[in-house]
Parts: sequence; C-alpha cells; structure tokens
Amino acid sequence: MNASRKAVWGWAMYDWANSAFATTVIAGFFPVFFKLYWSADADVNTSTAQLAFGNSLASLLVALMAPILGAVADRSSTKKRFLALFAYLGVLATAALFLVEAGNWPMAVLVYALGIIGFSGSNIFYDSLLPEVAGDRVDAVSSLGFAMGYLGGGLLFLLNVVMTLQPAWFGLADSGEAVRWSFLSVAVWWGGFTLLTLFWVPEAPQTSARSTSLLDGLREVRHTLKQIREMKDLWLFLLAYWFYIDGVDTIIRMAVDYGISIGFESSDLITALLVVQFVGFPAALIFGRLGERWGVRRSLYLGIAVYMAVTLWGMQMEEKWEFYLLAAVIGLVQGGIQALSRSYYARLIPAGQAAEFYGFYNMLGKFAAIFGPLLMGLTGLLARTWLQQQNPSLDPTLLGQEAARWSIGSILILFVLGGWLLSRVDEARGRAAAGGA
Repeated sequence: MNASRKAVWGWAMYDWANSAFATTVIAGFFPVFFKLYWSADADVNTSTAQLAFGNSLASLLVALMAPILGAVADRSSTKKRFLALFAYLGVLATAALFLVEAGNWPMAVLVYALGIIGFSGSNIFYDSLLPEVAGDRVDAVSSLGFAMGYLGGGLLFLLNVVMTLQPAWFGLADSGEAVRWSFLSVAVWWGGFTLLTLFWVPEAPQTSARSTSLLDGLREVRHTLKQIREMKDLWLFLLAYWFYIDGVDTIIRMAVDYGISIGFESSDLITALLVVQFVGFPAALIFGRLGERWGVRRSLYLGIAVYMAVTLWGMQMEEKWEFYLLAAVIGLVQGGIQALSRSYYARLIPAGQAAEFYGFYNMLGKFAAIFGPLLMGLTGLLARTWLQQQNPSLDPTLLGQEAARWSIGSILILFVLGGWLLSRVDEARGRAAAGGA
C-alpha cells in the first residue's frame, strides 16, 4: 500500500472506529436504556426532554471550544494529538456507562455528555485532516469515510443486538446486562481502531514558529471570524448547513426515543437502525459519485428533500413496517448529505487553515445539535400541555404519543430554511474568495 493510499484508509478508519459510538450509543441503546432503565419513572415526554437537554448541554460545550481548539491545532500542527485526546475521553466515558446504576438518570446524562464531547471534539480534527489526505478527491474520500463508518458501526451494532436478544449465548444474565457490556465493546472498538488513524495518517509539519497558546488561539479565531464575514458564500453555506444538519442530527439522536414514545417496541426500532447502517454503507459511496457527476449542491438538495418527506411521513406513521421503510430511505441519504456537506465546505475555505475553519464548521454543527433536540423536547412538552387542556379526558398514553408527533414535526422548518439558504450560495464566487483570503 503506497503512502497516500495508506493515509486515505487510515483517515477513513476513524469513521469506522467512532461510528460504533454514534450507532450503538447515540442512536441505539442509550435512548432505549435511558427511557427504560435510568429514567423509567418519568413519563415519555419528560424523559425525552431530559435526554434532549443532555444532548444540548454537551453540544454547547463542544461548540464553544471548537474554533479555539481548531486555531491552536492549525498553528502547531497538533491535529492528531487533539484527535487522540478527545477520542480517548469519549472512550473512557463510554466505558463508564457500564457503571451507572438504574434510576440514576443525572449521572447517565453526565457520562453520556462527556462521551458526546469526546466524539464531537475528535471529529473537528478528523475533518480538518481531510484536505491534506484527499487532495483533489475530497468528495470521494469524504464519502469513503462515511461509508466505512456505516459498515464498521453496523457490524459492531449487529453483534450488540445479538447480545441483547440472546444474552445466554454470551454468558450474560439478561438483555440489560448485555446492553451494559455493549457499551464496553464500543469503548474497546473505538479505542483500538483509532490507533490505525494515529499511525497511518501523516500530518503536515508546522511551517512557521508561531505561538500556540489558547490566547493566541482566541486571537486567531477573531481573525477567522473577520475572514468569514468577508466571504459571503462561505457564511451563507455555514448558515444553511446549520439549519439542515440540525434536522439530520436530531433525527439521528432522537429517532429511537420518538419511536418508543409513539408505542413501538424497542426491538423493532433497533432492527430499523441496523437497516440504516447497512443501506448507508453502499449509499454513501454512491452519493459521493453522484456528487462528482451530478453536482454536489444538487445532491444536497436531493438529501434535504428526502428528509422533509421523511419528517412528514414520520409524524403520521402507525405501523412498524413504516418505520422500517423510513429507516431504509434515511439510509439512502444520511451518509451522503453528511459527506458532501463536509467536502463542499472544503472547496470554500482558504488553504492552510483547515482545522480552524473546520472548527467553525463543527461549532455550527454542534450548535445545531443544541437547538434541534431542544426544539423537539420543548415542542413535545408544550404540545402535551396544550392537548391536555383541550381534552382533559384523553388517555395519558395517547396524549404522549400525539405530543411526540408534534415534537418530530417541529424539525421540518429546519430543512426548509437550510435548503433555501443553500440556494443563495454561489460556489464559483466562494472558491475565488477562498483563494484570495
């Protein structure tokens, strides 16, 4: 394997590594376990709000740190060091979920938040290595990363699902113990495969003897903010991305919680997540080719339109086969919209400032992850109150389900605004501005 190809595969393997956390913990077992084990005494809308607020708190902390850390990493060529620091914070937090006792939802939220900080923080520096590794094939390499993530995360998730369905095969007492051991398996997987990225991916050396303190990082952030304000198409894209990726991330984080809230069995929801993973693997690769041949922005419009249709259908679904079908549809576009957003952004940023600009990119992604779950949680609580006032005799189970439908519907506006703002971006003008920055 030549050096450049080895670097590409080493870079993509971090998606393989950390997607186990995204799949088994964020999207899969944590929402189920939180509702049924750590927050079992709360009604469905209250536990949704608790989970949503935990997601929002973690995302806020990462969003505040992201641009400063990116600036420091660019000035000192320490992207890989920061990636390792945050990755292994996430690994330790994931392992610690094994120790959280039943009913202790505040501790579960705290440990989960630390895992989110590690996961999201490491992605800042992972993304920033893309331009160095990919050269002029950013669409294809970015899509390869997401495809490897779907495959790797899906394979471990499949093992974890089998563990929970047949705990006796693994010498475990019940499915609850299997879930706790699944968290440990994610920590081992994430920590182990991250080593390939750290060993195989080179990092460009520092080209000047610049100071690397946090104060200098803050100064650099201020300078970058000034640059972004002067690059109209860059900040227009960032704003568009802020809205539509908010909807995408909210669906990833809250879909299982929503399914439980409207009365589906957790086993059906976990199976649907497996559908997303294994459909998402080839679909992410195909979407990368689609972006190269049809155009990245057109492909992003397609992804946004599909998510709008999914949201509308999700508000009204009644049968579990509908959840499976929606999972397959999401799998077709989820990796694609994430991969092409990342590669499209690479076209609009100045050379030599990748970590810093990807710090802002991830900052907006994390602020989106604050607003989306918060919007969904608050909408569910408000809808429950309003519906109860309108019909005091309504069965509590039906009340919770109806409020949950309103909560998922609230994110539709995020896709509408994101698509409209994306239509205002002029890519050619944005590339020219990046070249002259």
